[in-house]
Amino acid sequence: MQWALCFFLFCTICAGEEAGQYFDNLGSKLYSARNYSEALELFNMSLQQNASNADAWVHKGDTLRALRDYNASLESYIHAATLDRKKNSAWSGLAETYSAKKDYANASEAAKKLLEIDPRNKGYMVKTGTFLQMQGNFSEAEAKFDQALALDSKYKGALYRKALSEIAANRTSQAMGLLDQIIAIDPKYKQAYNAMGQALEMQGKNDAALRAYERALQVDPKWNVALINKMNALLESGRQKEAVDLLLRL
Repeated sequence: MQWALCFFLFCTICAGEEAGQYFDNLGSKLYSARNYSEALELFNMSLQQNASNADAWVHKGDTLRALRDYNASLESYIHAATLDRKKNSAWSGLAETYSAKKDYANASEAAKKLLEIDPRNKGYMVKTGTFLQMQGNFSEAEAKFDQALALDSKYKGALYRKALSEIAANRTSQAMGLLDQIIAIDPKYKQAYNAMGQALEMQGKNDAALRAYERALQVDPKWNVALINKMNALLESGRQKEAVDLLLRL
């Protein structure tokens, strides 16, 4: 009798785990199709079957973040990280959600956890540096970017974020050198052209800045960031009509 009871409990647990995985897989497909509301229902069903599935908690967190329910999203990621302290996707989700809430202090702490899990991951180095940069901790941020570049001297993300720090410090010549390196590596890196435009404006070279924004828009004609910067540069150059025409495209 005791053996039969144990067998029954074992089968029930397995059935719950299998059902939970089924709902999680189905929810992931709906999430990929951007059907977030229905995906969320399925992730909840998955967790009702198996609340110890860290992946399902992460997937629920991702969905809530897509729905911009950031507080609930944080709770889901924390559940996942509690179940598995080395769950990269949970810490990454926490970092991105805190960033969406403009809580860069907690975002950088979450990113540091990623680095503890994988100390030689250059992407995590740049992510951590970026959040430090958003807090104005430029020296700490630059150290992270330099760590990434020590692993890969052509890592565009690190070069770009380091160039932004140089622009913030009004060291535009140094920034231009870094941006030139990025463009040599990837001529379609639109962010580099946009940042170059900003550096050139700071140097009082509005015509050259406009050309840089144009290069960014050649890569992505609908990129609002470059469109707005180009409009402002046109206004600074006294070309109001062209600026207004551009405004109508936004």
